[in-house]
Amino acid sequence: MVELALYHPSGGFYEGGGRAGRDGADFITSPEVGGLFGAVLARALDSWWAELDRPDPFVVVEAGAGAGTLARAVLAAAGSLACGAAIRYVMVERSAALRSVADERLAGRAEVVADLPTGPFDGVVLANELLDNLPFRLLRRQGSGWAEVFVDGDLSEVLRPAPADVAVEAGRLAPNADVQARIPLQQAATRWVATAAARLRRGRVVVVDYADTTMSMASRPWTEWVRTYRGHGRAGHPLHDLGSADITCEMAVDQLPPPTLDRAQADFLREHGIDDLVAVARREWIERAHVGDLQALKARSRVTEAAALTDPAGLGAFRVLEWEVPG
Repeated sequence: MVELALYHPSGGFYEGGGRAGRDGADFITSPEVGGLFGAVLARALDSWWAELDRPDPFVVVEAGAGAGTLARAVLAAAGSLACGAAIRYVMVERSAALRSVADERLAGRAEVVADLPTGPFDGVVLANELLDNLPFRLLRRQGSGWAEVFVDGDLSEVLRPAPADVAVEAGRLAPNADVQARIPLQQAATRWVATAAARLRRGRVVVVDYADTTMSMASRPWTEWVRTYRGHGRAGHPLHDLGSADITCEMAVDQLPPPTLDRAQADFLREHGIDDLVAVARREWIERAHVGDLQALKARSRVTEAAALTDPAGLGAFRVLEWEVPG
């Protein structure tokens, strides 16, 4: 269902023009708030590059790169950092429509491809709000065990007994789930992390996304953690108007390979210098507020961006998971 709704060549959400952003878009992500997220990420890349003894090339693969907003911000900021000259930026985007837009916007500053490069390479694989868009299996606890939820030709739900191995895994992940509780089984996300790590000779995989645990999700209504978005607002039931809205499912961290690091986005950004960047912007705004020129307005905007990116009730609560590959 998720695969068809998002990527069907003629009726999929992304192929039909759905995207992140402000004007005319359907939802907003951290890179779309402004350039600050990319600037902090560039600083993180600089530190990771140094930890790897400054490889050249330093391959930065952004998976689920969309129209290239994050890539442009990272490359602009990295130009003034030590790692800038070594970075080979590769944007991975499944949607042909979005790849076309990214190609035009990046104008040769990054490679734009449809799948992860084969490797092995030294570098970083990034995924900002990608895993929540990957297909998943939906299971429901029955009195006699676990059933799997399918969708028939008229987009109605059909329950079938879960295969034995799937039922065992569901019982392991949510042993105390109530009858009628639902959970996702996110095998595609698990495989993606393993595949991304396997492409690296040395480096790390970094994932930013909504996150929870399977047992916690079992205790919540399933339409809280499977969500749809259209026109910067919540859309309806996931099966209504299929292909007209973005569909996301929160990431169950306990189903992924154990990460090396797991923290809130706000903590990740602070570790990599967002407070320093904001302090500089705040001083610049104070010094130039009486002028009111573009430079002053950009400085003021950066302060506002930081508040949004670190808001514990919003983007700041996203999880940043890292898997180190020491080589």
